[in-house]
Amino acid sequence: MTRSHRWSAADIPDQTGRTFVVTGANGGIGLATTAALTARGGRVIMACRNEEKAEEARATLPTGARELAQVRLLDMADLDSVDGFVAATTEAGTPIDVLINNAGLMNIPHARTAQGHEMQFGVNVLAHHALTRGLEPMVTDRVVWLGSLAHLRGRLDTDDLGMDLRGYRPMAAYANSKLACIMLAYEWQRHFERTGSGLSSVAAHPGYTATDLIRQSGNPLADRFFELGNSITWAGLTPEMGALSVLYAATMPDVTGGAFVGPDRLGGLRGHPKLTRSSRRSYDRATAAALWRRCTEMAAFQRA
Repeated sequence: MTRSHRWSAADIPDQTGRTFVVTGANGGIGLATTAALTARGGRVIMACRNEEKAEEARATLPTGARELAQVRLLDMADLDSVDGFVAATTEAGTPIDVLINNAGLMNIPHARTAQGHEMQFGVNVLAHHALTRGLEPMVTDRVVWLGSLAHLRGRLDTDDLGMDLRGYRPMAAYANSKLACIMLAYEWQRHFERTGSGLSSVAAHPGYTATDLIRQSGNPLADRFFELGNSITWAGLTPEMGALSVLYAATMPDVTGGAFVGPDRLGGLRGHPKLTRSSRRSYDRATAAALWRRCTEMAAFQRA
């Protein structure tokens, strides 16, 4: 990609014959990602917790693209649902070229998953790790993890992933979870290299994107602040623009394992996708390995 060329959805290579799983595909960046992939001929399994809303979202796609999208139930707040999705996908027998770990929660009041894990960690991190482990035998190309610029503020403690000891703070929990997603992306790449699978694991962040995700804190003043930010056209990217980094990470051949993709302007807040770097903390191999072990143990415990 030359300096003068600003990559867009029109530059996505032909995806005919390729299959993607996109978690949280019924809105925001997930739906924009689904629309762009199906527009280029890709098949998308829309993995969503609310099948009715997902079908309504699928119906907004153009007719040809709509036929390439399929809704499948997946509640990331319940590891049993993750198991069910993996079983259904395995039974269907269709290889998954790319898994896009997109679904997420941000800045929410304290809550717990069906298995009792802090909700932002459980949905954003643990369930996606479990999903990736379950689908690993079916993936043929790569896994894309959704990060965030908020990871710059993240502080991981693998003995306190749910912030029970430190005290729960919504935005801190979100930042920690996004740092964890990026670190797992890199640790999954090391895992693929150790096993010689030939698969790749990469991370991407969408910049500041105007979606409903950032207005869920339960704090009216904070939610109003983000709502105002979304209403300023120069401040918040549209979901279609925010999805570009994800689409670049998922489809471009120059994206190698362990890459990090994000917008190219204003420190990553907005712009077109480029290969970049995450925080120094995110490259801590010892912490990433410990995080991998803890997530694997936590998910396996639920299946015992």
